[in-house]
Amino acid sequence: MTSYTPEGMVDAIRQSPPIDLSIPYDAAWVKGKTILITGGASGFGAGFVRHWAKNGAVVIVGDINTEKGDVLVREVKQQTGNNNVHFVHCDVTDWQSQVNLFKEAASLSPHGGIDTVVANAGIAGNDPTQQPTGLDAAEPPRPAFKILDVNLAGVMYTTHLAYYWLVKNPGSERCSMDSKPGERVRDRHLLLLGSIASLAPIAIQPQYNAAKHAVLGLFRSLRATSHYQGIRINLLCPYFIDTPIVTAPARIVLAGGAMGKVEDVVDAATRFVADSRILGRALVVGPKVTVKQLDTGEWSLVSKGTPGGTETALWEPCADDWEEVDAFDRNIIKILNSVQAARGWIGWAADLVKAVGHGLGYRR
Repeated sequence: MTSYTPEGMVDAIRQSPPIDLSIPYDAAWVKGKTILITGGASGFGAGFVRHWAKNGAVVIVGDINTEKGDVLVREVKQQTGNNNVHFVHCDVTDWQSQVNLFKEAASLSPHGGIDTVVANAGIAGNDPTQQPTGLDAAEPPRPAFKILDVNLAGVMYTTHLAYYWLVKNPGSERCSMDSKPGERVRDRHLLLLGSIASLAPIAIQPQYNAAKHAVLGLFRSLRATSHYQGIRINLLCPYFIDTPIVTAPARIVLAGGAMGKVEDVVDAATRFVADSRILGRALVVGPKVTVKQLDTGEWSLVSKGTPGGTETALWEPCADDWEEVDAFDRNIIKILNSVQAARGWIGWAADLVKAVGHGLGYRR
């Protein structure tokens, strides 16, 4: 029987090796690609638009803020001379609105297809989950879950539509870590925007935290099977980045620390979009620091210029998680696989018969 251990799945998912950030990429590799970005009218989404348009990409911006979107597109066209930059109004929480965005993007694409989809739209704000109002009422009022709607439901809609349109991209080839990004223009790529909140708890932001944890789960699930559709999927997890989405209370909490820079988020995203050899990888973007790796494998903060030190704002959080998972995960998976092995083919056959009976309505 096949043992579905993390180790046994490494070859099956066809994931590229951990990212070597010392290997350069060329932003010009995005030239000719048609890129759809949700929530691209402001923040680092707008940074993506400016940088990719400058390097010759066709960019379609979907955003709920029509005024900002129109202004951005006009500015980018004027600054870059690239007229293949377009704005389409889109409410990511509305299914039909996203359907219309994707249809419009394909019609605006010079080749009639979409090469990369960036699920960037997201919001933050006051979360009512831990701050219920009307405590003197007979029952609590219905909470507003707008943060969850945008950051999770909107991303699920985007992902569903991406998997429909990417495989229809004319002239595209199945993803491959052996591809030549300088020559490969037609692509099938989905870039998800997670957060440091995908990996760690963020106090007083349970909706945002839950949504970004879910995006991480979506990424880890899809990257195990996406190669069957020839789609490569990657994940970006920014720390607190100096953009309008970081609220005043959050800035007070972060006082004395450091926030990441938009240009580093743009750099990480461009590496993913431009380099078609990267499959199933994630990058955390934090403040730029100088670190040195210890003999234990851990990183230590050091002064700039320290021998052996490396300056970076990028970290790979899921570098070897299919091979080296958390101790608890490894132990529980080994136990479950031991149970499977002990039951053998007889146990498998018995369960199969039960499953068929369950499907036919014979239940105990």
